[in-house]
Amino acid sequence: MAFDIISPVKLGQLALTASAQTVYTVPSLARAIVKTIDICNTNSSNVTVTVYLVPSGGSANNATTLIPGPIVVANGMFQWSGAQVLSEGDTIRAVASTTGVTINVSGAECV
Repeated sequence: MAFDIISPVKLGQLALTASAQTVYTVPSLARAIVKTIDICNTNSSNVTVTVYLVPSGGSANNATTLIPGPIVVANGMFQWSGAQVLSEGDTIRAVASTTGVTINVSGAECV
C-alpha cells in the first residue's frame, strides 16, 4: 500500500484520569506519525503520567510504554518530541495519577 498524502494534524486532546484512556486511534487504511506530546498539569501538586503506543489488539503495559511516568510538576508541563510511526488500528493511550491533566498529541496521518 502506498501512502501518498501526509497531512499534519492534531492526533488527540484529552483530559486524563487514573484509568488508561485512548487518546487516538489510527484510522482504517492509514498510518500516523507522532511528533510531539504535550502534557499540562493544572493541579497544585505534582502528578505522574504514562503514555503507551499500543499495537492494534494489544494492551497498555510495560512492553508498549513510550513515556514511563515522569513527574509533571504542579501547574507545569512536560513535552516529548520525536518520531514514532503507528499502523492502522494502533492507539495512543495515557493515564495520570490524578485528574487535572490534559494531553495534546500532534503529528501526521498518512493515507
